[in-house]
This record gives sequence, structure tokens and C-alpha cells, in this order.
Amino acid sequence: MTDLIRSAGLSYYPEVARSVGLDPRQMMRKVRLPLACFDKPDIPIAVTGLRRLLELSAEASGAEDFGLRLAERGGLTNFGAVGLIVREQATVGEAIEAFSRFIHIHHDGMRLDVARGKQTVTVTLHLRGRQPTAPRQSIDMALGSVHRIIQSLFGSDWRPQEVHLHYAPPHDRKRYREFFGCRVTFNAKEDAILLSTHDMERRIPSAHPLIASYLRKRIEAIENRPAGWEEKVDEVVRLLLTGGDCTVERVAEHLVCSRRTIHRHLAEAGTSFSAILDAQRADLVIQLIEDPDRPLADIAAQLGFSAQSAMARWFRGRFGCTITEWRKGVRPPAKPAGVPSAAAA
Repeated sequence: MTDLIRSAGLSYYPEVARSVGLDPRQMMRKVRLPLACFDKPDIPIAVTGLRRLLELSAEASGAEDFGLRLAERGGLTNFGAVGLIVREQATVGEAIEAFSRFIHIHHDGMRLDVARGKQTVTVTLHLRGRQPTAPRQSIDMALGSVHRIIQSLFGSDWRPQEVHLHYAPPHDRKRYREFFGCRVTFNAKEDAILLSTHDMERRIPSAHPLIASYLRKRIEAIENRPAGWEEKVDEVVRLLLTGGDCTVERVAEHLVCSRRTIHRHLAEAGTSFSAILDAQRADLVIQLIEDPDRPLADIAAQLGFSAQSAMARWFRGRFGCTITEWRKGVRPPAKPAGVPSAAAA
């Protein structure tokens, strides 16, 4: 199953790519990732595509620290709602625990284990994937980001006790010591950051407990990320429709697969792309037509119809009345959700 990550993970990719002589758009096309990632941070993209992009970028540029360069420019803002709830915790320990608890909302293939000892706390990174271990650049970007987030809670003067990386040493070990500010052990058993237990008790002056409680409730309501193909396609379709650019080809770009793969997996799940698209269109069109000043031609274009007349036929088939009648309060019995109309089919 394809793991997804918010496209905010690529917010600084164009800047870093250009700094090492790469054309960011050309690199994105090579790995079939949508260019819209640069403008829309909440679009879900396939983790496999991101990993290929990082590895290819490091290889093409000769920058073996490419993942660290991305982590260096990032921070809590890259993690969206997860970053907000981390920032509002009372102590560094609570912030790290919250980050571990909710990281899957940003990246559903990433896990952090926090093990507290008497003197040392170990934050271990796990990146799920088809390979026994994730590629090196992905580890550098993820663990480097964790380091930057912890550091931001303390201030720039904080340093971990040690950093462990499972892969062999790079050519330039000094770069890693400078980034993490401590001893870095390669060929380790795991990828981890070690810090003092005293660090966990450090208070965060800017924290607001009431805001943290509010954010926790909101984030718990949305934390269950899609698990199957049907749910993941549904999530991507919903987001792409909002931006007015949703086709099976565009969805395939985000999941880094072919349209045939999508059709096959959805058929195995007992549904189809047309059914998912129809259901999401039905949800969104009701919201859009509530605004009488919004031109129907614009709504038709956003929902992917060839013309306003095509949307009108679909709407009548889906809801049993015209858009004008709906706006006047007509509410015929609705068809079961997910059942495409004759017009959509």
C-alpha cells in the first residue's frame, strides 16, 4: 500500500535544488511528482516518489547531504497541524511525545519511538517502506527535521548527546557533526537522537495549554489516515477537486502509479474511480451552489465537467431536480452515496 506524506515536505525543495545546480521542475517530472506540490502544502503525495526524488537529486548534484539541506531549512511550519500542537506543549518532553503521537497525520509511513532511561532519552526513527530500510536521504531529511524541531523548542544553543545512523559513513563526516552539533555514530543498529532526561523537563515559555487542548481535540478528530486504496484515492480526489484539477491521471501522479493500477485496486475493493469522483462531486457541488453569486460555468469547470450543460444533466440525474430547484429548497430523496448517476457513467 502506498504511504502518503503532505506535500509541505517539499516546500524548500526548489530552493535547495537550485543551490546545487538542479532544475527542480525537471527533477519533479523525472519522478512523476505533480508540480502543484510547490504551491499547495496539504496535497498528499506518495512517499515512494519523494524518496526517489531525494536520492536522484543527491546523485545528480553530488550533494551527499541533500536530505540534511532540506531539513536545515524546515521547521515546525512544515508539519502543519502537527507542528502547531507540538509548539503549544508545556515542556519539551510533552512536545516530543505529541510529535511522536501525531506524526502519522503528516507522514503515514513515519513512526517515532520515545524511550526514557534514567539519564538518557532515545528518540528512534522508523520509516516504513518496501526496502528493509529506507534510503539514506529520506533518513537524513526525517531525522534532521526531528533534530531541528527539538532545537527550536530550546533555542539554537541546544545539542543532543549523540546521533545514531544505521548506514555507512559518508565522505564528509564533518558536515554531519556540524549539523547535529554532537558525535554522530554510523553503522549503528538504528536511526536515533539521544538527549538528556533533564532536557525533557525544559519548559516552553510560549506554550498555551488551552490552545494545546483545543488543537489536540481537533487533530484527534482527523488523525485516522486512509488505510486502503479506496480511502487514499478518495482523499486525493477530494483535495484535487477543491483546486479544480481532478482526473485519474492527476491522481495517479500523486500516488506515483499508473491509472491502470488505480482502476485495478479499486475494482478489487468493489468500487471505481467514477464512483469515487461522483460521490466527491456530489458533496462539493452542494457547497458551491449555496453561493448564488458563483457562476455555474465556473462550478462546472472546477468539478471537471466539459460544459455547464453537462453538469446540469449530471445534477438532475444525481439529485432528482435542477440546480435552480435545489436553490429554491427542493430536496428530492437522494441516491445512496457512491452510486454514480447515469450522466456520470
